[in-house]
Amino acid sequence: MNRGPTGTLLVGPSTGGERVRPFLPRPLPPEPGLSVDGELREEIDRALLALGRLDSVSTLLPDTALFLYMYVRKEAVLSSQIEGTQSSLSDLLLFEIDEAPGVPFDDVREVSNYVRALEHGVRRVREGFPISNRLFREIHAQLLAKGRGSEKQPGEFRTSQNWIGGERPGVATFVPPPPDKVPECMAELEKFLHDVPVRTPTLIKAALGHVQFETIHPFLDGNGRLGRLLITLLLVAEGVLREPLLYLSLYFKTNRQTYYELLQRVRTDGDWEAWTLFFMRGVRETAEQAVAAAQELAALFGSDRARIQALGRTAGSTLRVHHELQQRPILTIAGAAQRAGLTVPTVTVAMKHLEAAGIVRELTGKRRNRLFGYERYLEILNRGTEPPP
Repeated sequence: MNRGPTGTLLVGPSTGGERVRPFLPRPLPPEPGLSVDGELREEIDRALLALGRLDSVSTLLPDTALFLYMYVRKEAVLSSQIEGTQSSLSDLLLFEIDEAPGVPFDDVREVSNYVRALEHGVRRVREGFPISNRLFREIHAQLLAKGRGSEKQPGEFRTSQNWIGGERPGVATFVPPPPDKVPECMAELEKFLHDVPVRTPTLIKAALGHVQFETIHPFLDGNGRLGRLLITLLLVAEGVLREPLLYLSLYFKTNRQTYYELLQRVRTDGDWEAWTLFFMRGVRETAEQAVAAAQELAALFGSDRARIQALGRTAGSTLRVHHELQQRPILTIAGAAQRAGLTVPTVTVAMKHLEAAGIVRELTGKRRNRLFGYERYLEILNRGTEPPP
């Protein structure tokens, strides 16, 4: 549906002889309301069904926390890659065990910040804290706490004009609202997220709220990552998912051009239906991929466990090392020994068995301080996270 522009182009200050035209969005929900019928209705139903299957993923794995631990880190890598980092999932895992030679430090620190920010947001929501501007600022403070971006007002709404695309605001692809309008815009977004003036179904709320957040671009840095995280937090806060298992970063990364075009079509034409259809397809595809990955991991762990049990008297200690590798798929001998409560010689023997079975691979080629990776597990998790060329 073409509603026309969903906001007003303001006449901003002149910068270097160029007149800036910031966009001031109208509050949500759209007027007239979203037309939910036909193809869009069907896609919403499919998305909800896929989310229901994803919510039951805990029945597929012996320990959902294992899957969640790695899935959160995969999302951190993907979401940060969209913003231009070059870090891989393996880089992050190495960084977290203080063994990251050759890893671009600023990039991997940025990804690590995202993990901390995501976990903070989920913890607060589970404590009953509402999705709110205060929560956004808390998460943002974590996101930009250290390293690159730490000078860009962590935890504070911007007080200067930003823009998207182009070297300067006069030639930008899009210019968000001026800084003095940000508190007002975010206050209106908060009302919408709290079902004021009308209740909005959670999935539709997530779709519309994401666009509005990206359009306001309330922070100097980190808006994309926080806007994507908003989707997951809403689903958990409103009980659609018990665990934060849905992340759309890979879908947005894969369909980047369409994503940006549809955001802009909402602003210029008010075509919320086209955006929402795209969003629902992303939810469905992403949920289906997560369920498939969980099934694949459950099968992998079961198959490898059966092979280890055939080792005889060394099976017990080797199974304990295998269990630790499920939780941290890159480990040193010493790290595995500490985590499993075994001696270094015992773990060394276990790793040899796992290596001979093709379950782990030594990653460094060194004689000392060697790192072992749970190869097939890492392959499954790494899909889609290869750094851009």
